[in-house]
Amino acid sequence: MAIDYSNPKLVIETSKIEPGSITWRSPSNLAIIKYWGKHGRQLPRNPSISFTLDKAFTETTLAYEPKTGVDQGIALEFLFEGEPNPAFEEKVRKFLESIVDIFPFLRQLNLSIDSRNSFPHSSGIASSASSMSALALCLCSLEDELFNSLEDDEAFRQKASYVARLGSGSACRSIYAGLAEWGAMGEIEGASDLYAIPYSDQAHEVFLTYQDAILIVSKGQKSVSSRAGHALMDNNPYAESRYQQARQRLHALLMSMRTGDLEAFGQILEAEALTLHALMMASNYILIKPQTLGLIEKVRGYRKDTGHPLFFSLDAGPNLHLLYPGRIKEEVENFIETELVSYCEEGQWIADEVGKGPLQL
Repeated sequence: MAIDYSNPKLVIETSKIEPGSITWRSPSNLAIIKYWGKHGRQLPRNPSISFTLDKAFTETTLAYEPKTGVDQGIALEFLFEGEPNPAFEEKVRKFLESIVDIFPFLRQLNLSIDSRNSFPHSSGIASSASSMSALALCLCSLEDELFNSLEDDEAFRQKASYVARLGSGSACRSIYAGLAEWGAMGEIEGASDLYAIPYSDQAHEVFLTYQDAILIVSKGQKSVSSRAGHALMDNNPYAESRYQQARQRLHALLMSMRTGDLEAFGQILEAEALTLHALMMASNYILIKPQTLGLIEKVRGYRKDTGHPLFFSLDAGPNLHLLYPGRIKEEVENFIETELVSYCEEGQWIADEVGKGPLQL
């Protein structure tokens, strides 16, 4: 597990640096096996695996210029959706200060970050995953521009995944297209607690056609953040049995994904979503809404009536994700429009799908 990206040699001669900017678009992801509970410096209590999405993404531009003064702190100006956001700026500043051992040149630059989402922030779509992965990719690109140190794509993505994890655990999975696994697990070669690895080439091709219809039950900010939710697992009476359960479920899920068993996959997907929210309830808070439960009933009824492999998932919020193979896209979208949009806030839903990973713009 030993890997150390701290590098005191990554300092620049500021007189030779021209101002510049880097932009990355990075997607959110939906965990199939959930990561809930952490220890140490953003290390997971159990392994997880996720679909990388396509339409739900963050675009981040990192602009930089050499500092002229002797200030040794992080010089940062931060905009979210084009407007100052002091809370986000403070979060990003703390993150950058925590990784100056990895990128010491950050202290030598004036930084300007402009970040925007394609979806409602803090509503239970993994916005920290997309935003922190986009920022990590910008930082690794900046290192490569200044030092030509990350020319190999595999090394670049591994470092970006490691850095993204330090900002938001689930962000480490957004670095890869299709499917990504995070967390040490004996049966997956190269799996690590320190960064995610791609998993698409080991899964049946049907899963790369998967659609994710995100039904927006509420656009409001969650009453308990994911960061606080993870912390509450430390005193959750069911925590240890949950971590063991997650490993067992991941083992079963990998078998279903290798063989293309959509029924087994879907049963685990739904069980994981309900377990996540059961853990929250055991920590004395509830994020799902009455409409969420109404949608679940509708989806299970539709599956029973049609036989279609339409299954649901939930992230840490009230919004329902409907997952299904691309071959039934037309039927499912018709079902959503005729029977489900009335449960959504302002009738809003996002037709997403498994994506091709981050993109430098």
